[in-house]
Amino acid sequence: MPTATRQNTAVASVSYPKLRMRRLRSSAAIRSMVRETHLRVDSLIYPFFVVESNKVKTPISAMPGIHQQSVEMMLAELEEAASLGVKAVILFGIPDNKDGEASGAWREDGIVQKATRAIKERFPDLLVVADTCLCEYMDHGHCGIVAGGRVLNDPSLNILARTAVSQAEAGADIIAPSDMMDGRVGAIREALDASGFENIPIMAYSSKYASALYGPFREAAQSAPQFGDRTTYQMDPANVREALREIEQDIEEGADIVMVKPAMPYLDVISKARALTNLPIAAYNVSGEYSMVKAAAANGWIDERRVVLELLTGIVRAGADLIITYHAKDVARWLREGA
Repeated sequence: MPTATRQNTAVASVSYPKLRMRRLRSSAAIRSMVRETHLRVDSLIYPFFVVESNKVKTPISAMPGIHQQSVEMMLAELEEAASLGVKAVILFGIPDNKDGEASGAWREDGIVQKATRAIKERFPDLLVVADTCLCEYMDHGHCGIVAGGRVLNDPSLNILARTAVSQAEAGADIIAPSDMMDGRVGAIREALDASGFENIPIMAYSSKYASALYGPFREAAQSAPQFGDRTTYQMDPANVREALREIEQDIEEGADIVMVKPAMPYLDVISKARALTNLPIAAYNVSGEYSMVKAAAANGWIDERRVVLELLTGIVRAGADLIITYHAKDVARWLREGA
């Protein structure tokens, strides 16, 4: 009989009163010592919504504590976040002008490019993730080129690749395509390599669902579609096998990190992704999840600190290595205090 089988049999044969599971819960020190899952500040990525104006810090009504802010205001908040141990940010740009070719996404002086250069000058060791999408820059609010009322896949790849190269030239450490166009990881990888950025990793939004939980984000990023919705390119929330196919395709095309978005309703997808690949897995704790916690906490219905730490620990337990979360700064503070 194999050793593993003997061990399992031995464990199964032990029962109460010899087996008392509460022994390892009897004190905070013991609970900490045997804890299986650990939430670390190093795993957190803090999102910023950056605008082109100066001296702007506009509260986002649906996301208490989160703002649209200009570059110098962002740097001031980053000073605080970095002092708490936050080591990575993801940037979403809000341009002054939008058009049908998303020119603000790939311009050398685009807002994400400006913000990236400013961060790298002030905080050279801070990791900058550039969200590589077009919706914030398109006058129609979709994530690709539109013609005849349809979002076109292949013509959008060239713009996405051009955007990724521009972001890398500005100093971005990681490129994160979030558009869900077929083939975009391969197109971006090829463009980065051809431009001398073969060492820049891609964190692909591989399983990005057409979720109702993105509403507050669309206010923050001013990226709501002007017609229709995104169900022709983002995933059906009912599907999980399709999510694994998307992950496999992105890995084949050169993704270095794969992502599941949103996080909480899709813990099963994160778990299955963990079983599928040894690549790092990111999860996006999205705006709607954040807003629900904030609203409940504001009404005194929940203990915000305990709930947030429990939720994020659950995401890690499901298999995520990295979490994009608007709670990052608070969590960093709580972990420092000894959560």
